[in-house]
Parts: sequence; C-alpha cells; structure tokens
Amino acid sequence: MMFSPSPLRWLYLDFNSYFASVEQQLNPALRGRPVAVVPVESDSSCAIAASYEAKAYGIKTGTAIWEARQLCPDLICVLARHDAYVDYHHRAVAEINRHIPVSAVCSIDEVAAQLMRNEAQPEAARRIALSIKAGLADNLGPWVRCSIGIAANRFLAKVGADLQKPDGLTILMPDEVEARLTAALKPTDLPGIGRNMERRLRRQGIYTMADIFALDRKQMRRVWGSIWGERIYYYLRGFDLPEPVTQRRTIGHSHVLAPSLRPPWQAIYVVRRLTLKAASRLRRMDYYAQRYAISIRLEDGRRLFEEMRFRPAQDSMTFLEMLQEFWERHMLRDRGMLVKKASVVLYGLIHASACQNDLFDPPLYDAPDRAVPASEDRRKMLRLSLALDKINSRFGRDSVLIGMLPSAGRGFSGTKIAFTRIPELAEFNE
Repeated sequence: MMFSPSPLRWLYLDFNSYFASVEQQLNPALRGRPVAVVPVESDSSCAIAASYEAKAYGIKTGTAIWEARQLCPDLICVLARHDAYVDYHHRAVAEINRHIPVSAVCSIDEVAAQLMRNEAQPEAARRIALSIKAGLADNLGPWVRCSIGIAANRFLAKVGADLQKPDGLTILMPDEVEARLTAALKPTDLPGIGRNMERRLRRQGIYTMADIFALDRKQMRRVWGSIWGERIYYYLRGFDLPEPVTQRRTIGHSHVLAPSLRPPWQAIYVVRRLTLKAASRLRRMDYYAQRYAISIRLEDGRRLFEEMRFRPAQDSMTFLEMLQEFWERHMLRDRGMLVKKASVVLYGLIHASACQNDLFDPPLYDAPDRAVPASEDRRKMLRLSLALDKINSRFGRDSVLIGMLPSAGRGFSGTKIAFTRIPELAEFNE
C-alpha cells in the first residue's frame, strides 16, 4: 500500500439545519421557534428541513406535515426559498475562503478544506475553526451555525463534524479514533451506511462499531460487496486516500405539486418547466443527451414512467415534443388523474467535444414512424433555444417563454436543492 496514516489533514464544515437556519436568520420572528421548511404549502407535503426547536419534538427531514403538526401544534411551516439558500451558500464559501482555502464543496451545506503542514497541530487547527465560526457569525449572521470536524482524512473529519451538533468543534486525533467512534457511534452513523447496508451488515453479524473495526481489509470489501468497503477500512485507520473521480451522468429535476396544479391540464406546465430547465442546464454545461425519462406519481399511489431514446440532442423543442407525446398517451385518457410529483431526467450524456460533426444528419429518433426534422430545422431549433437562454439570463426568468404558463405556475422556477448538488445562481433565471 502506497499510502500511510496521516496526521491532522482535513477540516470538514457542516452547517446545522441549514435551510431552517437561513430562514431564521432572514426572519427574526422565526428565531427560537419550531420551523419546518416545506416544498409546497400543503399538509400532505413533508418537511425538507427542520429547525433544532422542531427537532426537539421529533420532527425531521421527511416527516409528513400533518404528522409534524400533531407532534408540535405550534409548528411554523415556511415555503422553501432555494435561491436564498444558494445565495447564503456562496457567501459562506467566500467567507470560509478568507480563513482557509476550500478544497471541496461537498453539498449545499458541507465543505472540506485541506490543512497545510503548519496548520496540522491541534491548537493551530482549532484556531482556524474558531475564526471560521466567528467570521460566519459576523458576515452571515449568528443563526447560521455550523459544526466542524478535524481529522486525518475527509471521511473522519465529516464523522467528527457529526459528533457534536449544533455549533460543535471536534478534533479526532489518529490514536483516539477507534476508541471515540466505538464509544459514540453505531454503524449507521458512518457516511454511506443506510438501511439496506445496515441489513447487510446485520446478516453478517455486524452490529457495532467494534464489530467493524474487527474486520480486516478483505473482509470489509467482501461485506460491502465493492471497493468502497476497503476504502472505509483505510479511512477508519487514518489513511488519506485520493477521492475517486466521478463524472456527470444525469441532469434532472423533480417537484411536488401544489394541490391547485395537480390536474393534468395544469400539471403539464410544471413538467414543461422542469424539462425546459433541464434542457437549459444541458446546454449551459455543453452536453448532449440521448435519453429523456419522465416519472409521474399520482395521488392514488400509481406511478407512470417512460424512457425515450433518440440521437444526441440539446434543443428544448426535441424534449417538449416527447413530453407532449407522453402526455397524450398517458395523461389525457383519465381526466380524473391528479399528479402529486413529477420528475424528468436527461441522461446518456455526451460532451459537445465528443460529438461528431454530422450530429444533425442522422435521424433524431430511434423509432422509424416518428417525424424527423431536417438537419437545418434542428440547427434552427438549437439556435432558438440558445437565444432564449441568453435573453432569460440577461433579463430574468420568464422574460421569453416557449408557449404560455398559466398564472398559477408563473412563480414556479423548478430550481431546488438536492443536498449533493448546489444549483448555480444562473439556474434561477432558467
């Protein structure tokens, strides 16, 4: 093995109840109150974030709002403002960079920074962490708090950040990792161990952190069924392994619809918006897609799904035509349908640099019975899509639209934050 155990090398910062904390910072009336951030104003919705005051009642991410109100009658539900969370994220990263260079933005509420050699002693690392906390309080506000972990690698630093919340600071020295983690954690507290992995561990007789530390490298790989188990073995022993290289595979958006938008003749405008936003991101990132998938979850629990395949495409019209065909096949046969959640995904991504010069020459669709636009028509559609992107970027979202949105849908941007992906500010104009 080329790598060796490391001294203190990483600082990991995790904002506490991030969405709810931003709301409390923006609105003094919410401070010290139980707050749930929701995607839509409906008791059938669920919390996407909860303040620590709400967590004290047992409310957490995923709790149904009707249930949350039973747990806490005084609960305040706040409609999510994703543009504000992205703005605070970028301000936070800028502030952290004033104290230590940010090495990796891990999610909307988590960042990692590598310590230099002169910062690797416990007291020096602690001073940096405290200066970050003070800077965030001064420049973002005292309600946007964070927990910081410092350890030999990013994995352990993240674990350390979880050990003390809210507003914690934990330094995991290499020689005390096993004892502290065995005493304080269960296996599901480790990053990447969810319910399915927990069941797999239990089938192997692994119930505690002591059981995990007792496994050797090969056993870890066999239990996990992948190289990830072996990586965790080394992480837990302080090895600072290079992060695996990843590449983008999908671009997608989903949305839980407000009750007024759930009839099919209203819901299609939301799905159009999701599709147009995904297509705009596709072009901004300079990719082409070869697959377009639509998933619709109805109020009665049924799910409609279809994947459409085609030659590499980037223009909005291509995807909107396929959406219209899907809607006519599935959604117009029963006008009593109510759409609870809609998702669209573009995948089979190819970077523009890898596309051939004759991209516009082959047929657009795999299916021979579909109408095939001529090459020049496809070029025109792409130029139109790019022109609309430019106008909306300069003058704001909805400056120019393809078709019309009903008045109920005009305020819907479609931009949300999955914790592992931070939208760019440009997305709020798409």
